[in-house]
Amino acid sequence: MKILMGTKNPGKIEGAKQAFERYFSNVEIEGVPVNSDVSNQPFNEEIFQGAKNRVKNLKEYALENNIVADYYVATEAGIFDTLGETIDINAAVIEDKNGLKGVGISQGFQIPNKYIDEIKATELGTVMNRIFSSQNDLGKGKGGISILTKDEISRIDLTRNACVMALIKFINGDIWK
Repeated sequence: MKILMGTKNPGKIEGAKQAFERYFSNVEIEGVPVNSDVSNQPFNEEIFQGAKNRVKNLKEYALENNIVADYYVATEAGIFDTLGETIDINAAVIEDKNGLKGVGISQGFQIPNKYIDEIKATELGTVMNRIFSSQNDLGKGKGGISILTKDEISRIDLTRNACVMALIKFINGDIWK
C-alpha cells in the first residue's frame, strides 16, 4: 500500500505508519514536503484547513510526478481556542485514491495563557525550545509533548492517534461512511 504524507518530519511519518499498520499490511509511506498554505502557527480552523491543503497539494504533486498512491495523509498541529482556554491539538486528514476523506484529531494539551502572545508572534515549537533551553528542535522526533508528559506521550503518539481517528471511515466499511 502506497501512502504519500505531506511532511518529512520523522515523528509524524512514524505516527502515521503505526496507525496504518494497525489496520493494513505492506504499508509504505513516502514523506513529501508540501505547503499547508496557512500561517506557521495555525489557530482554530487554520489547523484543519492546513491539513486539508496539504492533502490537496500532495495530490497535485503526485499528479505532476506520475505517482500513484492509495492514500494521501496530512497532519497539522495547532492551537484551538475554546471557552477561553487554548489547547494544542493535531489534526489529520486522510484521503484515499477514490476521494473518500476522513478527518481526526489527537488528544490535546493546555497552553498557559502567558505564552500565547509569544506563540502567535513565532510558533509553539520556538517557545518550547526557549522554555526548555533545548538545543534540539522539539518539533522533530518525540516532540515537546514528550518533555511535558515526562515521556508518557510523544509526537509520534499524537500523530498516530489523530490518524487512527481519521481512519475510522476506512476501517469500518459502509457502516460509518
